[in-house]
Amino acid sequence: MTLMAERPVMSGTEPRGGFEEMLDVLDKLGVPDGYRAEIIRGNIVVSPWQKAYYLRVMDLICDRLRPYLPEGHQISGLPALYVFPGAERAYGPDVHAAHESTRESTSHHLDGEALSFVAELTSTSTRSADLNEKVSVYGKAGVPVYLILNMQDEEATVYWSPSTQVGYEESLTKPFGEKLYIPDPFGFALDTSGFQAPQGPAKKNPAK
Repeated sequence: MTLMAERPVMSGTEPRGGFEEMLDVLDKLGVPDGYRAEIIRGNIVVSPWQKAYYLRVMDLICDRLRPYLPEGHQISGLPALYVFPGAERAYGPDVHAAHESTRESTSHHLDGEALSFVAELTSTSTRSADLNEKVSVYGKAGVPVYLILNMQDEEATVYWSPSTQVGYEESLTKPFGEKLYIPDPFGFALDTSGFQAPQGPAKKNPAK
C-alpha cells in the first residue's frame, strides 16, 4: 500500500484480498492526527489535512450551498469515508452532501452513490486524483454535481450530467471571485469570492 504525504512514502505490503481487505486495513490504520486516508488507484493514500484557510473556504461552500439543498439532504465538511465498491475506491471528500438517511449507520463507510454533491480542494498531494480520477469515479457513480476548487490556480470547475461511460458530460470553469452556476438539483449561482489564499501582512514603509 502507499502512504502519501507531500511526497510518496512506501510502507508495508499491498493486501491480497482485494478491495474489502483494503477497507479493513484502512479502518485499522493508525492515521496520525492531521492526516486522512483514502483508497486511490488501488493504494491506501494518507495525505495531510488542509491548510488553515481551506477550512474557511469549506465553511463558505457549506453556508452558501445549504439553502439550496434538496429536501432531506445535509452538507458537511467533517471527515467521512465514502466507498465506491464497483470502482474499488474510497474517498474522504472535503465537502459532501447526501440524504440524511446515509448517516443512519454504525459503519465507518458511507455509500458513495448516495452523494448529491462533492467538493474537493486541491493540494499538492491529492491534486492529480482530484482533477482526474475522481472526475471519472464520482461521475460514473452518478453523483449529480462535483465541484473542484483548484487552490493552486485559483479557479473553480463544476462538473454535472453524470455518465456511466465518461464520468461527466458537462463542465464549466470560473476564476475565484466570480459566480459559478451550480446545476440541479441545486440550481443557483455560487459566489466564489473569499476562496483565494490570504495575502501576507502589508510591508511597512522603510524608515526615512
